[in-house]
Amino acid sequence: MANILLEKRDYIGFVTIHRPEVMNCFDYATLVQLGEVVDQIYFDRDIRVVIFTGAGDKAFSAGADLKERKTLSETEVRRNVKKIRDVFDAVAHLPQPTIAAVNGYAFGGGFELMLSCDFRIAVKEAVMGLTEVSWAIIPGAGGTQRLPRLIGEAKAKELILTARKITADEAYAYGLLTKVVEKGELLPSCEALAHEMLQNGPIALRQAKFAIQQGMNVDLRTGLSIEAKAYEQTIPTKDRLEALAAFSEKRKPHFTGE
Repeated sequence: MANILLEKRDYIGFVTIHRPEVMNCFDYATLVQLGEVVDQIYFDRDIRVVIFTGAGDKAFSAGADLKERKTLSETEVRRNVKKIRDVFDAVAHLPQPTIAAVNGYAFGGGFELMLSCDFRIAVKEAVMGLTEVSWAIIPGAGGTQRLPRLIGEAKAKELILTARKITADEAYAYGLLTKVVEKGELLPSCEALAHEMLQNGPIALRQAKFAIQQGMNVDLRTGLSIEAKAYEQTIPTKDRLEALAAFSEKRKPHFTGE
């Protein structure tokens, strides 16, 4: 059975980690499948926004499958860690905006998948944390790098070095979450955010995300050059001309991604 499900609806790709019986933990097979789905999404022009979530109502993902990890050799552990790092990096570099719909526990690798997304919306009952040091390891799928860039070095050290588990409200206060919602509001809230973005030019969405991400860790002059090149990609598009025509004709634009 597929451990990763992909559904496409109204230009949104819904990716579900489908191992609810083990709180959607990542074993190697699941990571391989997730990588394949992310690669598919990367090239799919009919997917303009992506929502990641977990099956069931207990967990987004509780991280690595520790039952599997106990059976692995050191070489296989290294293989798994490289795979999860590569897959989450691929998620982070998807050209489409991404939203993590955090429906429950998000520990370790589950937390790191959440960090790999552009936006994070969680239910009030969600509990999350980078708990790796309590297992005598460290976050290995981007957590030590993405978390401090998101909330600052001191706060990130506090969460990582204590292996602290925090509630959704605490995560929101840290600046980790875009929004905290009731259980029944999770997917509707994520879809509402997606539809806000979908009203805009799809090429512009991709180029704006690219300019922000590529410019975050360079000097201002280099960042402005990246922005200029990203803007250049939007000038010859039909969507840009459609936006001008719609303004002139006092109607909503119809963007095609061309």
